[in-house]
Amino acid sequence: MSTAPTPPGQHATATDGARIGFDTAGTGEPLVLLAGQANSRHWWDPVRADYTAAYTTITLDCLGTGSSDSPRDAEWSTRRFARDVIAVLDALGLARAHVYGTSMGGRIAQWVAVDHPERVGALVLGCTSGGGAGRVPTERDVLAALGKDTTGEFLTGLMVGERWRRQHPGPLPVLGDSSMSDHARLAHRRASAQHDAWAGLPHVSAPTLVLHGTDDRMTPPANGERLAARVPGATLRLLDGARHAYFLEHRREATDAVLAFLAAHPIPTPH
Repeated sequence: MSTAPTPPGQHATATDGARIGFDTAGTGEPLVLLAGQANSRHWWDPVRADYTAAYTTITLDCLGTGSSDSPRDAEWSTRRFARDVIAVLDALGLARAHVYGTSMGGRIAQWVAVDHPERVGALVLGCTSGGGAGRVPTERDVLAALGKDTTGEFLTGLMVGERWRRQHPGPLPVLGDSSMSDHARLAHRRASAQHDAWAGLPHVSAPTLVLHGTDDRMTPPANGERLAARVPGATLRLLDGARHAYFLEHRREATDAVLAFLAAHPIPTPH
């Protein structure tokens, strides 16, 4: 398979008929990359090439973002978004794939592993929470400041540190999909806030790596610690000094950790 992404017009059909946009790039075992809340597949643009030499990466536009549909009367939940991931795998004829989700994408990835264990190779959960009884909430002052942030400066500071930002000027692809409707944006916020896979996490059978920045104020690092303790056999990797977008700020360390973990847990060959 070519390392160039497939045409952006490619879509899978969800169980309710909604179209889910996706593309693929790279060679090797399939690796699904799931973006954060209110973001399209472009969340992964800065680091996707780190994985395409060894893996066929699959990125998709979650319902309401990018080229995917945005039906007002749809079910908007992380569990439903996980079913959309399965629809994409079905459209590609893939029985199983590695799944790497960050932020809300990590919440979606949890449901893929809980509800569809036979479809998951290795599982990587980044800067995310198991929700429910295991959730460590974001500080109130952070939420209040986000509500008043009209320029995106405060959100940028939650994502990456000032030093990294000075060294990497230009637009950040992790600040939200500007094409989203207000309805879809609100639906994403609710889906992420209402996520609760806590009861299902002890049943995850996929080898699991949990990544979290120690300076993440968006999703406090105690969430990663609790998540890793809840998933059987999970490995926890804390990235010292990293904020929410650790995969940008600590790109080499995070990428190396993920690649090493995936290489240690190849997808079983069907008999």
